[in-house]
Amino acid sequence: MSDINPQNRFKPNAAPLSVRIAECALFIVLMVVSAFIRIPIPYVPITFQTVVAVLAGLLLGAKWGAASVAIYVFMGLLGLPVFTAGGGFAYVFELTFGYILGFVAAAFFAGLARGKGRLTLARAVVASLIGVAANYIVGIPYFMLIWKFYMHLGGMANALIMYNLIYIPKDVVLSVLAAVLAERVAKLIAKR
Repeated sequence: MSDINPQNRFKPNAAPLSVRIAECALFIVLMVVSAFIRIPIPYVPITFQTVVAVLAGLLLGAKWGAASVAIYVFMGLLGLPVFTAGGGFAYVFELTFGYILGFVAAAFFAGLARGKGRLTLARAVVASLIGVAANYIVGIPYFMLIWKFYMHLGGMANALIMYNLIYIPKDVVLSVLAAVLAERVAKLIAKR
């Protein structure tokens, strides 16, 4: 008698390790590609890295979603040009590196908030908003520390608004769209 329970094949965390690794690889590639897709608009260019990080959490779960994004970050720190302005360890002194670290938190907390079981649209929206909030909770303090103590710049209140808070509405809208996409993809996977 086999130890494999046929009921487990429909549970999100019951996929074989090879499938999980392939899913992680897919999201690593999506993170790299999304770093270079930008829609230029005044003040707030639209990028898709936060959306991909949130999707990783929604579709892979907290552990695997965060792992895929963490591997992306590690690749960039090793020197692979996967970040928007290249790669390498010196990137830790960039103003936006906190947001890159925040992508890992976004994937983890979106996956955690997603929970187990069927992914409903309401659950996906709440989880994606939690993921975006996690990204900002990591990204803003890092940005401000680099701004003040590494770059020795003034005007912190203006920098907080113009380089951080102004992006929140864009990320909220994109995270809701990510939730809709995740819910639809989860339905398609469940039908298989």
